[in-house]
Amino acid sequence: MKPPFPSPLFTVFGLTVTDTVVTTFVLCAVLALALISARRSRRFAPLLEIAYEALAKSIRGTVSIDVEPLVPLVLTLWLFVGAGNLVGLIPGLRSPTGDLSQTAALACVAFLAGHIHAFQRTGFAYLKHYLEPTPWLLPLNVIGELSRTLALALRLFGNALSGNLIAAIAVYLAGLLLPIPLMALSLLTGLVQAYIFGILTLVFAVSSLAALEPHTEGTQT
Repeated sequence: MKPPFPSPLFTVFGLTVTDTVVTTFVLCAVLALALISARRSRRFAPLLEIAYEALAKSIRGTVSIDVEPLVPLVLTLWLFVGAGNLVGLIPGLRSPTGDLSQTAALACVAFLAGHIHAFQRTGFAYLKHYLEPTPWLLPLNVIGELSRTLALALRLFGNALSGNLIAAIAVYLAGLLLPIPLMALSLLTGLVQAYIFGILTLVFAVSSLAALEPHTEGTQT
């Protein structure tokens, strides 16, 4: 049975390197090499471009605000989180998304991406929505911003961890026959969770811009 939490492997300059770190680096290298090979291939390059445009179009259609700079980020999150969730189906390996530190890092990326995108669009004006409807609510608005980032991390972590635990318990109790449908369900769930994580990242990123949309349109006209 695979351990449900990160296992330390070795230490570098006093820092403990866990299996999550190693799996993440290997996964990123494999995905990068696969994409580079697909782009250079005459057979797969057109299919890759079609898939990119189709997914990018679905992202643009999700919100009414221009989110073109966020399209590569959301697609990257879909690819990494989806592949990370599927790693847990390989015997002896554990999903890196089952590590809270990993999901917290991804949630921080989503948090920073939203603020950077909003700052590029409107400057510091996007911070005004933290003072609405009254400046007295500033602490609560900040807490709400941080809590949804924490919820994004815990949501992905809980789903990945529960999937690994259920599959491990099924293998331990029922052998190899029962886990087959569970693995198919985990495959579907992992892809769905990756999609949801990317969409939530997009929604959180444009939430402040949505609040300033009338102001932005008035400035542009």
